[in-house]
Amino acid sequence: MTTRRSRSRWSRVVTVVGFVSAFAAGGVLAANTIATDESPRSVSPTVLDSTETTTTSTTTTTTTTTTTVPPPRTATLAFSGDLLPHSPVVAAGAANADEGWDFRPMFDEVRPILSAADLAICHLESPISSTDSNLSGYPVFNAPRAFLEAAVDAGYDGCSTASNHSYDRGSAGVRSTLDVFDDLPIRQAGMARDAEQDLAPVIYEVNDISVAHISAAYSLNGFSLPADEQYLVDLIDPEQILEEARIAKAAGAEFVVVSLHWGNEYQQAPSAAQDRWLAEILPSDEVDLIIGHHAHVVQPIDKVGDEWVVFGLGNFLSNQSANCCTAVTQDGMIVIVTLLENDAGEIKATGIEYTPTWVDRSDGYVIRVAVGEPGREGIADILAVSAERTERIVSGRLGPDDGLTVASP
Repeated sequence: MTTRRSRSRWSRVVTVVGFVSAFAAGGVLAANTIATDESPRSVSPTVLDSTETTTTSTTTTTTTTTTTVPPPRTATLAFSGDLLPHSPVVAAGAANADEGWDFRPMFDEVRPILSAADLAICHLESPISSTDSNLSGYPVFNAPRAFLEAAVDAGYDGCSTASNHSYDRGSAGVRSTLDVFDDLPIRQAGMARDAEQDLAPVIYEVNDISVAHISAAYSLNGFSLPADEQYLVDLIDPEQILEEARIAKAAGAEFVVVSLHWGNEYQQAPSAAQDRWLAEILPSDEVDLIIGHHAHVVQPIDKVGDEWVVFGLGNFLSNQSANCCTAVTQDGMIVIVTLLENDAGEIKATGIEYTPTWVDRSDGYVIRVAVGEPGREGIADILAVSAERTERIVSGRLGPDDGLTVASP
């Protein structure tokens, strides 16, 4: 695995850029005022070297100017799959605590990878109860606050929150979830309290690179948003996603990530709908990377031109297994996307490295790194099989020559 610079999470400054929108007659977006907290990028000062030459008749001063060019900006972004608080997972969190819940031990093996990235984004597939009341698992989720607190402790800076379970607890559940995010040092994209917040781009300042995040889901499991609250959860609408991406770019974003909750459950091949939405969204100038989830199994990583799409990250933490679904629902991965500034000053994703993971349901739902330490007693063979399954699917289209690599043991 490529070595990454470690830093405390407080060194990563997260900003949500406020956006005030107005619509003219006919639904056309009127002129807007965009406010940002972005400070100008620092540039190394020009260095002047002076050489003075003297003769008997004249004195000539020759000045040579050397410009110090700053190194290209670079950053690493980490993404992982579905966080699903099934009832057995919540029970295991309760077993870790004398009172309440403690999900932090479940992330012990993956915490170093997530914390080492310059920006780490989770996918939260559940409402969160701000009062730890009316908790429930599948099929209508509602998780305790400690579930999101563990994500913060694991090193995440933000989450995508648009999923088919976002509206499991209705409008109140969306607002409760947002209350918990507001209480913690972690941001989200995909839910909103009002239309203004819905259009306000979420922008992270990452090593002096402005990265915007958008999140949308294919459906709400049969629930419908109220006619006057369509902003509560973003649903996949390519035109609307591109509009939000344009707003983000106008607000200063240099790189736009779109998280899409899409695909067919338990199917490792991308669906026709995924391919259609991909063709409508990624080739645009506004979107630079698509990160997918929902299928609960890993799916391929591919490119459209020089832009990347991660079709499906699989499950990161859940109770799914061969008992209910398929054995590969215990497989997941962390992808690390490397950003680099090119000679034109543009920010591009230059490569992806992924780490296969496996949920150890028999030992407190610990998320295991499925590569390295082959001598781990009792599960070494299981991890090796899981890693091989993941690599066969994820690297089925691209390989090292294309910039796609698997983390080394």
